[in-house]
Amino acid sequence: MLKVILIDDERLARSELKRLLQEFPDVEIIGEAANADEAIEKIEALNPDLIFLDIQMPGKTGFDLLTQLEKAPHVIFVTAYDEYALKAFDVNALDYLMKPVEPKRLADALLKVKQKDEEEMLSYNNRGILGEHDQVFVKDGERCWFVKLSDVRLFESVGNYAKVFFGTNKPLILKSLNALEERLDEKVFFRANRKHIINLRKIEKIEPYFNGGLLLDLIGGEKIEVSRRQAVKFKEMMSL
Repeated sequence: MLKVILIDDERLARSELKRLLQEFPDVEIIGEAANADEAIEKIEALNPDLIFLDIQMPGKTGFDLLTQLEKAPHVIFVTAYDEYALKAFDVNALDYLMKPVEPKRLADALLKVKQKDEEEMLSYNNRGILGEHDQVFVKDGERCWFVKLSDVRLFESVGNYAKVFFGTNKPLILKSLNALEERLDEKVFFRANRKHIINLRKIEKIEPYFNGGLLLDLIGGEKIEVSRRQAVKFKEMMSL
């Protein structure tokens, strides 16, 4: 059963979507919200698999809402602003539907959710640890991404922020490296030094470095030093 929350400031729009979703027996609507703050509370309390999210709402937009979530569920945008959505949203949304929502487009969007779940086998575990198959929402200025953590090769500390390296992108997020380290799966993400957390799957080459440290080449071309203390831990983790 797919647990769903509807988020739209227009009651009639929520009612119409509810009516359309009745045709899908494997969809359960577990909540509704009329604004971003109410939605955040419900998402954190009810842990939905999917949210249908309006972009333009009074106060905070749908994008503002996503930046405040620790971890994003699947998102299908429902919007009256095609051009705005295309400009503001960068590639990895599961889908977005134009109002008024057409039943065929809704069916296609829900199929994408099912395929995504099968492909990634996303799990929301009780410890709150983010695994490599989890996806997170990243917003930097006007640009937004859904990023699968397995695609992130490096986090770099920049004061109170962290730079996230994936593909050719390096957006900044308001998270300290220590906070990230607590949330990331230590089997995949390793604290190489005071300034860097690396994805172990993205290492291309390992070389000895001075003072007993190591130098790692990542697939994006970055060279990251592993401090002497962390090099001991790294060798223990990577040895048979």
